[in-house]
Amino acid sequence: MKLTVYEVAQVVGAKNDVTVYENQALQKVEFDSRLIVEGDLFIPLKGARDGHDFIPVAFEKGCVITLSEKEVAVPHILVDDCLHAFQALATYYLEKMKVEVIAVTGSNGKTTTKDMIHDILATTFRTYKTQGNYNNEIGLPYTALHMPDDTEKLVLEMGQDHLGDIHLLSEIAKPSLAVITLFGEAHLEFFGSREQIAQGKLQIADGMPAGATLLVPEDPLVAAHLPSQQQLVSFGEEGDLQVTSLVESKDSLTFQVNFMEGDIYLPVTGKYNATNAMLASYVGKCLGVSDTAIRHALAHLELTRNRTEWKKAGNGADILSDVYNANPTAMRLILETFSSIPANQNGRKLAVLADMKELGQQSVQLHQEMMSSLSPDCLDMLFFYGQDIEGLAQMASQLFPPGKVYFFRKNEREDQFEALVARVTASVKPQDQILLKGSNSMHLDQLVGALEAIS
Repeated sequence: MKLTVYEVAQVVGAKNDVTVYENQALQKVEFDSRLIVEGDLFIPLKGARDGHDFIPVAFEKGCVITLSEKEVAVPHILVDDCLHAFQALATYYLEKMKVEVIAVTGSNGKTTTKDMIHDILATTFRTYKTQGNYNNEIGLPYTALHMPDDTEKLVLEMGQDHLGDIHLLSEIAKPSLAVITLFGEAHLEFFGSREQIAQGKLQIADGMPAGATLLVPEDPLVAAHLPSQQQLVSFGEEGDLQVTSLVESKDSLTFQVNFMEGDIYLPVTGKYNATNAMLASYVGKCLGVSDTAIRHALAHLELTRNRTEWKKAGNGADILSDVYNANPTAMRLILETFSSIPANQNGRKLAVLADMKELGQQSVQLHQEMMSSLSPDCLDMLFFYGQDIEGLAQMASQLFPPGKVYFFRKNEREDQFEALVARVTASVKPQDQILLKGSNSMHLDQLVGALEAIS
């Protein structure tokens, strides 16, 4: 990191005289005192504990100076708000390092698209990306301040829980190019409607310069809210960008796009991933990456863990694990993909579906609407787990043959997770395929682990 003590003090508007301290070059910034090493700047943020309580620990580990909202008996930069100072420092640093920022948001697919953009750009530029789920008001500035000194392109994922989140992140990062993957129902509990979710996602344009390129889904819902100062590129069946000639197999996709010649091969399943790859390819084209490099990057794609991936059960059954998060659009898409994949020889298709969280008052209804994606012609057994999903389980039990639908309850009084694990692991045979989909808080990853361990 290329920052000094005095430089940081000037950027954040220090309220004290820092010239009494040595103007040292800083190694890096950390808000977790456990990660501090010699030469670091400590950022004491307020969470479950007040970060100011850990200032002594930070100095014991080699911190040279800390931000602080109060006078402390160690070298410090006095500010009104440590988080705001942290964010201002990130904005300054991005401008100082002259790095080009590409931003990605969306109700589904943003992490995968971010990974694809990174891998494509990395063929041609020194590229860094959001690590893990560091996509909020703390994680984004942390990512910016932790990028390697020689970074040329920075791919930032932007998450949204409440209206205004994306506005803040865009103002911090000031992206020169941005992608919105989908206007879906994620966090509907906090927004009330898809239209408000879309308005929040479109705030990604707020920090962008006039004329910058913004990729948006073709969706009549947002027509009245599209920004006028950006160059808009739409995608979808009638959009500017289109996927064509899609061939889907169990663990790969082959397709074409209308702005490149020839086939693109992708070693992941799900036709929605063809759309994600199309968006990443277009970003690459905009920034000067060759078609050959784009194809090579996608053919050797490395995705963030816990997204849609095939795994093997201990007995040989195929597991399609998609347990990181869930919303109605994502669940519908993965069910469509799983249902269309040919079954293994003499094998069955089983699906474990758990509650989708943060859907608000419409949650039960939105779960029940999944019924249109469940067909006994494509799926042999269904296992439901949760509370709001119970109505969907009841509907499925009326359509599927007796003994093919199971429901396991999880609420404040009761959790039948162990019974779910026992039933599923006893039901899966070596030649079967099984899909698992639910919100992260439903802990289906533990069921994946149990399946991997069966003999």
